[in-house]
Amino acid sequence: MAGAMTVDGSIVRIDRPMPWFGRLLSLPLLAASAYLLWNVGLGLRQDFSGFGRLADDLVPVLVFTGLGLLVGIPGLILLTFRTFVVLNEALRQIVITRQFGPLNIRKQRDLADYHFISITDDDDPQLTTYDVNLCGNKGTEAISLMSFTKRDDANQLAEELGRALKLPARDYVGTEPDAD
Repeated sequence: MAGAMTVDGSIVRIDRPMPWFGRLLSLPLLAASAYLLWNVGLGLRQDFSGFGRLADDLVPVLVFTGLGLLVGIPGLILLTFRTFVVLNEALRQIVITRQFGPLNIRKQRDLADYHFISITDDDDPQLTTYDVNLCGNKGTEAISLMSFTKRDDANQLAEELGRALKLPARDYVGTEPDAD
């Protein structure tokens, strides 16, 4: 939990790490892509060194290149995917960034729309997770900040974040949701 939130003056950054199994799933995709693209390289080397003709090998080279990229791009996305939330108290804004590789997808929201931090559970008796969310009035989409397997970690993050943003932390674990 210590690395989840960093405070720098009026800026709070919360990193949501990719689960380890997501990164593990990227390895077979990247290996398959590397194998296909390696074969393309071998074929092109053979063609350019005089042992074959590029005209004869053009279709397999294009197919293997396409398949290598088709398999490799999702593997690269899974390997480099990161999500973080930046709460800027001075500018009163929230920036949610989803990043994979050099590509950043950002959503910007107004911090004034959010009034409290909630801690909720998922009502799963086998494996309970505790979610820390930034919530606002009715109609405002809640921002999921982090999920924890221990309630103490969720409470600690909510209290630290509440102190930094001057927002109350409310614990809704074990309660039924409102009809509203």
